[in-house]
Amino acid sequence: MIDFSEIAVLIQMAVAPAFLLTGIGAILTVMATRLTRIVDRFRVLNEGKNLSIKKKDKADELLSLLCRARWTHIAIFLTTISALLICILIAMIFIATEVNFNLDQYLSTLFIVAMTVLILGLLSFLREVSLSKSVININKVTK
Repeated sequence: MIDFSEIAVLIQMAVAPAFLLTGIGAILTVMATRLTRIVDRFRVLNEGKNLSIKKKDKADELLSLLCRARWTHIAIFLTTISALLICILIAMIFIATEVNFNLDQYLSTLFIVAMTVLILGLLSFLREVSLSKSVININKVTK
């Protein structure tokens, strides 16, 4: 049986990853919103017959949107995997205490993997953001 002081320490150990999950949830919301905007713009360009856009410009923008969507999908996938790994980490913290087994090495490895996957997801999202800058044409704005 676990005494109350051990439970308090256990909860303290699980709180930090839980806050991390909250931050990842906010990041995923931003990523999903960007993906929605990409899909909406793709539909407008793909279905719009009355748009006053040159065919070449339309094709270029469609290709750009497809590339941006791909990077956003990758970012969402990796960030979600990171969140799942953190959930497993929190569960393992409680399991390790309950079964009186030392899982410290596994916990630290799992945290490192989760952070690495999160970093890759954020880098993918950064790539999508940099691709989105190509939509703004400086020459057209200054005229």
